[in-house]
Amino acid sequence: MGIPVLIIGKSGSGKSTSLRNCNDGFALVNVLGKPLPFKSKIPKVVTDDYQQIMKQLCNAQFKSFVIDDAGYLITNHFMSKHSSVGGGNAVFSLYNDLGDYFWRLIQFVIKSLPADKIVYFFMHEDVNDFGDIRPKTIGKLLDEKVCIEGMFTIVLRCVAENNVHKFITQADAGAVSKSPMGMFDTLEIDNDLKLVDDTIRDYYELNYKEENKNAKTK
Repeated sequence: MGIPVLIIGKSGSGKSTSLRNCNDGFALVNVLGKPLPFKSKIPKVVTDDYQQIMKQLCNAQFKSFVIDDAGYLITNHFMSKHSSVGGGNAVFSLYNDLGDYFWRLIQFVIKSLPADKIVYFFMHEDVNDFGDIRPKTIGKLLDEKVCIEGMFTIVLRCVAENNVHKFITQADAGAVSKSPMGMFDTLEIDNDLKLVDDTIRDYYELNYKEENKNAKTK
């Protein structure tokens, strides 16, 4: 059972920048193919194909994957199909596909990947009519029928205040941020994804078996 983690934030809030300290064990799925905002040697693949992404996530060489920006998996699918599907039931079918494909990707991470694999879904945020801050999608199927954030135990919001970038670890100011009890000591932490990854692995003791195994062989 892999661990999906949702990271939301406005454009420019520091989502991609949070990767600056991620090196060994990390790999990037770059949906749009845009360059990172810093010099990096993080291994990456540029694709918005769901099957190719799932294949990449199975690479045992990497324990942590980042899908940046996962929201454009939905957008790219919609923009490439909407003008050719016509109307009526075909449009409804397209929206069903948008929801199905994204839902299946998250389910794949949860059900098909090993327990020590963490996959970070970077998405832009949006504000609904009630002032709630949630991941940005297209249409109402994912928002109302699936509730994307409900599929994640860990949801961090990336914010920038006075040129300081940080993650919000719990619900605050209408945002859906959440994390397990005791995982993070404070409401706000540095937007350092390596720090987040280390904290999650310590909390769930994901390296415990490997460390014990090494200790017994010495």
